[in-house]
Amino acid sequence: MFARWLQRQWFERRRLTPALWLLAPLAGLYASLSGLNRWLAKPRRLVVPVVVVGNITVGGAGKTPLTLWLAEQLRTHGWHPGIVSRGYGRSDDTVRPVLADSPPETVGDEPLLLARRSGVPVWVGRRRGEAGVALLAAHPEVDVILCDDGLQHYALARDVEIAVFDARGIGNGWRLPVGPLRESPARLATVDAVVANGLAPGGLPCARPVFPMRLQPGSFYRLDDPGQTCTADSLRQRGRLHALAGIGNPQRFFATLAGLGLVCETHPFPDHYRYTTADLAFARDGVLLMTEKDAVKCAHLSLGEAWVLPVEAELSSALIDLIVEKLRGRTAA
Repeated sequence: MFARWLQRQWFERRRLTPALWLLAPLAGLYASLSGLNRWLAKPRRLVVPVVVVGNITVGGAGKTPLTLWLAEQLRTHGWHPGIVSRGYGRSDDTVRPVLADSPPETVGDEPLLLARRSGVPVWVGRRRGEAGVALLAAHPEVDVILCDDGLQHYALARDVEIAVFDARGIGNGWRLPVGPLRESPARLATVDAVVANGLAPGGLPCARPVFPMRLQPGSFYRLDDPGQTCTADSLRQRGRLHALAGIGNPQRFFATLAGLGLVCETHPFPDHYRYTTADLAFARDGVLLMTEKDAVKCAHLSLGEAWVLPVEAELSSALIDLIVEKLRGRTAA
């Protein structure tokens, strides 16, 4: 409940409440510590170029769909990408590969989704540089690394930086914990590109190239039988619908369902939440709809009828052209 209240304060109110003013000294402390962390970092450079995808705000903005799009586009352009990620919320910090059947608690929900969807090698590790070295040793054909959610991981040297925002933008513009910012908006002046997921390009305080991104929903597939698909039209005839979302911005998923004409009872959960069957008991009287990120954690649960909605990122090819040009400059150096 507190997390939801805090999100509303960050993104829905432009003026600070008295409660947030009390946290203002902590925002200054956070800014100082994050600046010190960047100054003390000793970036590790891999033998192949690195493209970092991240954001300066907390919460989901669409980094995972963008990373999947980049992996696909790089392969189309003749590259052989691999992906490294921290694997937020997993049970240990061991550097390890992520396989399609890896338990989500040991590799993280987002890396597992990336491994299942991307078709490229995925490794996790708190130190992304070590994960990259291990990935390259196991897959010498890889010639470019995508680092998911690594903008503030300054221990890994990078050749291209992409910052992602959703429609919430920079919220109230304050640093954590008063606002949602991990870094100052001035940080955007140093990235190579900004991706705006549902946000008007003019809504960001930066002069860098801004590329609009749209998440296009696909066909629903059944959680316990992914080969079985259905449309939103058929789901309207199934009776009571429950929508589940344990992502950074659950309202984005609920809005997508509403845009498909589905009227659902919504059930937001914290990002990276580990579900139990009891958590989802509310869906026993109807049909459960969820994101792919939730699906990787719910597949082992005994549920009733449950359907998963995949999404695909749609962006201008100008973004991959910009990235490939920078990558070629690195490899030619």
